[in-house]
Amino acid sequence: MNQTEYKVEKPMELLPFLMEKFKGASRSKVKEILAHSVSVDGKKTSQFNYPLMPGMTVTIGVKKYKERFVPKDIDIVYEDQHLMVINKHEGLVSYSSKPGDRTAISIVNQYFDSTHQQCRAHVVHRLDRDTSGLMLVAKSKEVSRKFEEDWKGIVYDRAYVAVVWGVLEEKEDTITTWLTDGRYCVLSSPTDNGGKKAVTHYVVKKRSRKYTLIELRLDTGRRNQIRVQMRELGHPVVHDPMYGYKEDAAPINRLALHAFRLCFVHPVTGRKLQFSTPYPSAFEKLMEG
Repeated sequence: MNQTEYKVEKPMELLPFLMEKFKGASRSKVKEILAHSVSVDGKKTSQFNYPLMPGMTVTIGVKKYKERFVPKDIDIVYEDQHLMVINKHEGLVSYSSKPGDRTAISIVNQYFDSTHQQCRAHVVHRLDRDTSGLMLVAKSKEVSRKFEEDWKGIVYDRAYVAVVWGVLEEKEDTITTWLTDGRYCVLSSPTDNGGKKAVTHYVVKKRSRKYTLIELRLDTGRRNQIRVQMRELGHPVVHDPMYGYKEDAAPINRLALHAFRLCFVHPVTGRKLQFSTPYPSAFEKLMEG
């Protein structure tokens, strides 16, 4: 550990002295430094009100202070040496092949750099830019490959919550369609037209005069699957600029779709892991209207 020495020039207590030396650092971070890395005249101390007098030497065991990187637009829900589970905020792209783009993966890599982890983030699965919720990120190609080779065997529960337009009459149902990539969006067919089969199960959790709150489980993970299928059902997801109503008058400034539950068998340790997040508060408020 590199050390820096400071001479005391006027009487004061140790914590205010350190705050002066680490201008711009948070008080909690300076206290953390004081708890582990400070000596006065060669004697280690963590006493915040230690009285300093002119001529004393304060030694700090850091050469240059750097504020810890705090990820924005993602929350770290779980982390071990093999993988991470993050909660991605709406409006953030999961991944891009362009090096300069700000994505969930680039933010995770910044976090790895700040915590001196010798690894890179690898995409396990993606969420649409405007969909928030739980995402898996692998710390190695090997772990990522394990998910790719046996996704259905490893991930045993993955659920979304959505607010859709109108009142769904069925308490629960299964939607099966075939999806193909169009020039600007995903196209859906109720019969097999050579596209990719997409299966979604939904359960109604709450109804209001205008909207229905539903939970959805996916048997398949096609691009835009939920959004396309709900449109085909005549109940598009609220505030969906691509598959929803042109004039979406809902008082919510985001797509009403969130990946709230993720359960899987750890591909390395074999442990069953279960994660969930609350429904977004904006969804709940929407249902009150």
